[in-house]
Amino acid sequence: MEAASLIDDDSAPGRRGSGSAGPPAPPPGGRAKRVGGGLFSSPLNVVLTLLVAWLLLMIVPALVEWGLIRATFVASSAQECREAGGACWAFIAEKHRLILFGLYPYDEQWRPLLASALLIGAVVASCLRRFWNRWLALVWIVALTATGILMWGGVLGLQYVENTLWGGLPLTLILATFGMGLAFPLGVLLALGRRSRLPAIKALCVVYIELIRGVPLISLLFMSSVMLPLFLPEGMSIDKLLRAQIAIILFAAAYLAELVRGGLQAIPKGQYEGADSIGLGYWQQMRLIVLPQALKTIIAPLVSMFILVFKDTSLVVIIGIFDLTQSAKASLADAAWPGFSVEAYLFIAAIYFVFCFAMSRYSQSLEKRLRTDRER
Repeated sequence: MEAASLIDDDSAPGRRGSGSAGPPAPPPGGRAKRVGGGLFSSPLNVVLTLLVAWLLLMIVPALVEWGLIRATFVASSAQECREAGGACWAFIAEKHRLILFGLYPYDEQWRPLLASALLIGAVVASCLRRFWNRWLALVWIVALTATGILMWGGVLGLQYVENTLWGGLPLTLILATFGMGLAFPLGVLLALGRRSRLPAIKALCVVYIELIRGVPLISLLFMSSVMLPLFLPEGMSIDKLLRAQIAIILFAAAYLAELVRGGLQAIPKGQYEGADSIGLGYWQQMRLIVLPQALKTIIAPLVSMFILVFKDTSLVVIIGIFDLTQSAKASLADAAWPGFSVEAYLFIAAIYFVFCFAMSRYSQSLEKRLRTDRER
């Protein structure tokens, strides 16, 4: 018996043998009938469906008229936008670089743009199965090194830029990427520690997880920004951005630990016994048998956690870090373009939606692919 056979055992619940024909195809029009039956299955559902339809008829045409028909896409001043009476997308065209890149030097903004593209490219490569090999680590090393060089500069003829001037989308991507990338292995270790048979390790992990999960992220950010410097030796300081990054990592790791622990508890005891029977050590069992199956079972909540952390990076605005939300707020301070907060916040909402929707769709496709692999 090999280790891989423990995962691909045809006798496991919900799995099919190689000769199975798979689930039958749904009948034509079945989905439409199910949707219609759900919307009009009872008098209450009929009333609610008609109410929602009426609200959409009232809201959607007004939004289309404001956002598209009467909108201004090109204007030289705020007065031209107000005269049109619709959305002023010309404001976004005027301030998009401030919103996207914050206070980063204007002539050097190609650098955070390229850094953002590298981070997104590394994430996309990690999502593609063909890159799931040892070369993926090299891709991340190159991407992160290049991102640091581009953002800071000071080498290769690039102007040095302090991280206090970083802002906008690149900073949000950096906080989210490093936050989840470093929190994930820490969360796995915490989950294993919480299930450990060693009382001291288990107690430490339980105290850490419950303590961090018992306070909101905003409290951790305040502590990292205000209280942590008070405990440092005189003359020693930690960069504010680094403190915020550490707070996000610690926060996400505690929640990820509970997700992974749930996945570990879902693994049948027979898997552990099978791994013991072929002489695998503890870490070999975790790496080859248990963790791959546990992580498969928690794909949906895991991606939900990624989305949550990506959106929660906007909380760093409370400690003065110029993230995407703060950049949008700063764009509204221009006296020549006052009163266009709706357009600014819709713009950053669209950015957040694109990233979060992409993660959600990827998780659905990954679940479907892994479920198909198990049924073969």
